[in-house]
Amino acid sequence: MTNTSKAFTPITIGPIKLRNRFIKAATNEGRCKNGLISKGLAKFHESMAEGGAAMSTVAYCATSKDGQTFVDQAHMSADTVPDFKVLTDGVHKHGAAASAQITHAGAFTFLPKDFSTAKPISAMGGFNKFGVMTGRYGKKKMDRGDMDNIAAEFVSAAKFAKEAGFDAVEIHMGHGYLLAQFITPLYNRRKDDYGGSIQNRMKFPTEVLSKVLDAVGKDLAVIVKYSQTDGVPKGNQIKEGIEIAKILEATGAHMAQLSNGLNVESISTMFGNPLPKNVISKPSNPIIRAAMALEKLKPEDTREFHELYSMETARQIRAAVDMPLCYLGGVQSMENINSIMDEGFDTLALGRALIFDPNLIKNLETGQQTRTGCNACNQCVMLMYTPGGTACVEPEGTRGISSELNIVRASS
Repeated sequence: MTNTSKAFTPITIGPIKLRNRFIKAATNEGRCKNGLISKGLAKFHESMAEGGAAMSTVAYCATSKDGQTFVDQAHMSADTVPDFKVLTDGVHKHGAAASAQITHAGAFTFLPKDFSTAKPISAMGGFNKFGVMTGRYGKKKMDRGDMDNIAAEFVSAAKFAKEAGFDAVEIHMGHGYLLAQFITPLYNRRKDDYGGSIQNRMKFPTEVLSKVLDAVGKDLAVIVKYSQTDGVPKGNQIKEGIEIAKILEATGAHMAQLSNGLNVESISTMFGNPLPKNVISKPSNPIIRAAMALEKLKPEDTREFHELYSMETARQIRAAVDMPLCYLGGVQSMENINSIMDEGFDTLALGRALIFDPNLIKNLETGQQTRTGCNACNQCVMLMYTPGGTACVEPEGTRGISSELNIVRASS
């Protein structure tokens, strides 16, 4: 019997139509050794489309090589277009759309000194705590010229995404990456027009959004992912999260995806529970291993996962704006999904649940399942930077679907 939930009905986002309301959230899948797109990455997203997702989001497509967090990440350029085209063709083959998450790391980068400039850019200059492990101890305060260059990078990345066959771009304004470094008061203490009030802190991210909309907004859905709250006392609270949504709506974003938290300061806010202390598979990258060791030294986080853990803040944003919103956070069951629809959200994003089982959406629609078997253990998060990339470690899970690292070559 076919599920009659609103979640399985089509929806139009900007210039594109999705077959249902389910989006595979960006989950930093890995599988990009030295920045090259692998067959494993292409198959990962094809499996999401085949399993019923209306759109699958390729995580962290840096706007340039300097914008990467790690060397083994993809970037958008003329060089990567043919390989990304293989990926999008695989998604389209199953009737789904493909979205490229475009972003720049700013100071939140672990690139070695011989790979990039000595000082990464950010909203503020001074000491760079993220560079301690790579010897890049300083960061450069962006001036107007830097802002123009980075805005142009986002535009170029969006155009390359269009050329590669993507149906949408997702501008990442959350989790502590460059645009979030302007938005959060934790990183932005500027005294000029780009600091101070939330309206001022949003000026540069809004410039980026406007220029991307002008460049590709008639052909691609332009989505923004941002953190509703920073998850720490001195960061943005829901009051600022609501203002951010209003600004995005006024600027013309086609949809906002509501995430939470920051990569370093409040990762439990992002995932709804802490990362595991005991990691089943350790990454080969020594920088990642060192970061994981430092994570263990933090005071124990006893927060327990609960379903729909972002609903309290998301509900407030839903009441404040009319623009399409995508709910993200703790979706575990058909009951959760119906609640999201009843609350007035337009779409919903799934991450860990689809890593566990890419066929979940198809099975929910046919009635074979009513909830996911994912237990939110977060071991998949810890596998992001291992050779096989993000994967489930549970016996019943996908175990990565495909861990192939063979490089996709469009000409082969």
